[in-house]
Amino acid sequence: MTADSADIRTAVVTGASSGIGAATARALASAGYRVVLTARRKDRIEALADTLPHAEAYALDVTDRAAVDAFARSLDRFPSVDVLVNNAGGALGAEPVATGDPADWRAMYEVNVLGVLHMTQALLPALTASGDGTVVVLSSTAGHATYEGGGGYVAAKHGAHVLAETLRLELCGEPVRVIEVAPGMVRTEEFATTRFRGDSDKAAKVYAGVDAPLTAEDVADTVAWAITRPPHVNIDLLVVRPRAQASNTKVHRSS
Repeated sequence: MTADSADIRTAVVTGASSGIGAATARALASAGYRVVLTARRKDRIEALADTLPHAEAYALDVTDRAAVDAFARSLDRFPSVDVLVNNAGGALGAEPVATGDPADWRAMYEVNVLGVLHMTQALLPALTASGDGTVVVLSSTAGHATYEGGGGYVAAKHGAHVLAETLRLELCGEPVRVIEVAPGMVRTEEFATTRFRGDSDKAAKVYAGVDAPLTAEDVADTVAWAITRPPHVNIDLLVVRPRAQASNTKVHRSS
């Protein structure tokens, strides 16, 4: 860290190797933050960090508590840690409750809920000490309404939503904001493909006929806007969908 970067505010972004996480890292860097990118895929976050000013990459699995705690200790070298964006998450499978794989449900809960818990608990002391900390939870519209075939993911994102809502109550009076951003249909390079275990045809059908799903950059712009409001302004919950999507189950398709 150089002298000229000592007073730059620091933001940690999880799941920054692709999609919304990578776009959020770019947006916050553009807003003047030092960005610490975390994800399991070290090569990807290092490549992204190389393109951003005052950015660092740290390979991290947010479901590994010991690794998360070690990461939190590594941030002691910065004057402050000001923002945590809990973006790491994802969906696995679209089977009904009757035939869903418990291993998939467990994996989704681990990353979407416990991963947020691990990161928030580990960084909360530093965020509070900053005097103006912000915790962002990237949930989903799946955290606010159900849909068929989404039971495990919906349950996990409801958990993330409740975590954010409860944390906000518990931190009332502390110098830390808790922001939840809940995106609807976002077309990224990996989300649906991962959900359908690499089946690109099934993944493409999710967005078939939808004129303009949200992009990762759309969501990142929303996240950066919420973070950069004046310190006394807390965007408790921001739901963002494409115009073509009225709810989780009502989407206009041209064909």
